[in-house]
Amino acid sequence: MTLTPVEIRHVKPAKAFVGGYDRDAIDRLLDEIVASFEDVWRERADMADKVEQLEADLVRYREIEGLLRTTLVSAEKAAVTLKEQARKEAELIVEEARAEARSITRGARSDHDRLLGEVRRMRSLLRSALALVDDEVSEERAA
Repeated sequence: MTLTPVEIRHVKPAKAFVGGYDRDAIDRLLDEIVASFEDVWRERADMADKVEQLEADLVRYREIEGLLRTTLVSAEKAAVTLKEQARKEAELIVEEARAEARSITRGARSDHDRLLGEVRRMRSLLRSALALVDDEVSEERAA
C-alpha cells in the first residue's frame, strides 16, 4: 500500500496500556512508510532515467534538425545553381539556333538570287533564240 504524505501526517497509532504507543502498530506503520518511500524512490529513479534518455534524444534530434537544415540549404543552393545553368544552356541553344537560322536564311537568299540570275540569263537566251527564229521566219516569208 502506498501512503501519501497527507495520509502519513494523519495517522494516529494505537496507544499502549502503559504510557506510550503500541510497538507493533508503530513497526507496521514504519514498514508501510518505508515501502511507500521505496516505491517513490524507485519511481523517482525511473523518471530520472527517463528524463536523461529524453534529454539525450532531444540532443540527437537537435543534431538531426541541424543536419536537415544544412541539407535543405545545400539543396536550395544546388537547385538555384542548376536552374541558372539550365537558363544559360537554354540561352546558348537559342542563340545557336538563331545563328543557324540566319545562316540558312542567308544561304536561301543567295540561292534565290543565283536562281533569279539564272532565270534572267535563260530568258535572255530564249528571247535571243526566239528573235533568231522570228528573223528566219521573216526571211523565209520575204524570200
